[in-house]
Amino acid sequence: MKEIIAIAQTYSAVSIVLPKLGDMREQVQSEIQSKAEQKSELLEVQKQYAKQYRVSVHQWSYGRLMANIHSSALKAGIVIEESKQPIRGSPQEKAKELAIAAYHSRKIN
Repeated sequence: MKEIIAIAQTYSAVSIVLPKLGDMREQVQSEIQSKAEQKSELLEVQKQYAKQYRVSVHQWSYGRLMANIHSSALKAGIVIEESKQPIRGSPQEKAKELAIAAYHSRKIN
């Protein structure tokens, strides 16, 4: 989290764009189900894979991370923007689309 703020400061960013949490749970569930179906056609194997994947993904609190970033950004004078993140794509593609969506949202408002 400190690194995010430090990078923003290094590049004199006036804002940081974070994904909206609204439908994050549904997106994660959909992704887990898709991966489980790719692993096996057997329903029991899919359920076991999904359970193991959920445990590995939920070892950290995304909401708490976002709250900490908000707090640190506020102290540093950096604005936090939120925008909808695409479901598909590499992390880099998702970040790019997130930034573009925030930019377009800013132009509309």
